[in-house]
Amino acid sequence: MTTFTVGYLIGSLARDSINRKLAKALIRLAPETLEFHEISFGELPIYSYDYDADYPPEARAFKAAIKRSDAVLFVTPEYNRSIPGGLKNAIDWASRPYGTNAFARKPSAVIGTSPGAIGTAVAQQSLRSVLGFLNAPQMNAPEAYIQFTPGLITDDGEVTVGSTEEFLRTYMEEFHTFIARVLTVLPREE
Repeated sequence: MTTFTVGYLIGSLARDSINRKLAKALIRLAPETLEFHEISFGELPIYSYDYDADYPPEARAFKAAIKRSDAVLFVTPEYNRSIPGGLKNAIDWASRPYGTNAFARKPSAVIGTSPGAIGTAVAQQSLRSVLGFLNAPQMNAPEAYIQFTPGLITDDGEVTVGSTEEFLRTYMEEFHTFIARVLTVLPREE
């Protein structure tokens, strides 16, 4: 099996985010052929096209980290029936200026957790719309709307419910298969 590098973005900037716990769980349960690195975005200023001629260093580093990745995994909460503003800002930085979109042809997957019964379903649909516009191939199945309950995932990323653990393991195996399929048809540009 081919090994792929996956950059992951956690939509919440909170240190104790339940989505950070979910990301840790996904990494623990992923096939060994997926190597992960977090792509943080908390230091990015608010995007404006005024920066297009001279991107600040943190924005250049952010965009380069996405370009270095074979695929991108979004682990995001839902804020006001959409994605957090910080995540949208980061996506804007990585996709601008026109013609320099770091997400183009980059396999992607979207997942998230919330205490609510529908998990992060609406935020994920919002993010999928943005990724579609950015020409980022998306893993459409399995969908994963995780309702977070106290103790479901430990701080170290251990899943305490067997059926959830198995579902997340399968999700990550499917993500590996999806990445391989996309990169066979759309090889990475060197």
